[in-house]
Amino acid sequence: MSEFERWETRYAVPDYAFGKAPNYFLASCKPLLPRAGRALAVADGEGRNGVWLAEQGLDVLSIDFSPSAQNKARALAAERGVAVDIRQVDIHAFDYPEAAFDVVVEIFTQFSSPAQRAVKWAGMRRALKSGGLLIVHGYTPKQLDYGTGGPKEIENLYTRAMLESAFGDFRDVKIVEEEREIHEGTSHGGMSAMIGLTARKP
Repeated sequence: MSEFERWETRYAVPDYAFGKAPNYFLASCKPLLPRAGRALAVADGEGRNGVWLAEQGLDVLSIDFSPSAQNKARALAAERGVAVDIRQVDIHAFDYPEAAFDVVVEIFTQFSSPAQRAVKWAGMRRALKSGGLLIVHGYTPKQLDYGTGGPKEIENLYTRAMLESAFGDFRDVKIVEEEREIHEGTSHGGMSAMIGLTARKP
């Protein structure tokens, strides 16, 4: 089964695999968000994070490669009464526009191989305006011990050194490593090992 087929199958059910509430780390970043501006939600799936960003007053572009997920994202946006620009793209082949966004968000997109991740992160860097806010959240290698969500490939998991290497030249870099119980739909449930980054492009 291809990666596309795997995610299509996962999303082609009535329930929201990761729930309708925003990722807790993203929600904790609310004080850092601008009151207006453009936001890019990378691999936004069923739209829980992109829709929440739109609820904060941002003009959101939500990108993902799964039509089934995006049908749910459109339904969620309608349910919440917000407009979200939802586009079906391969996030590793997307032409990330230069300095186009005030906020770029990447939450649990760890299906990317190391080579794909390098392309994706380079695109995300390019897409941010100077002074723009980057928010990244994902699992650490310790998550393999918990097995409560995320990939099984250790090379796809995020470490502090990896994030510092990719974004250490940004301003106001803050990295939080934590182990805590999370419940996000039926796909993320239980004790989890995670890492989050917030930073501003120079």
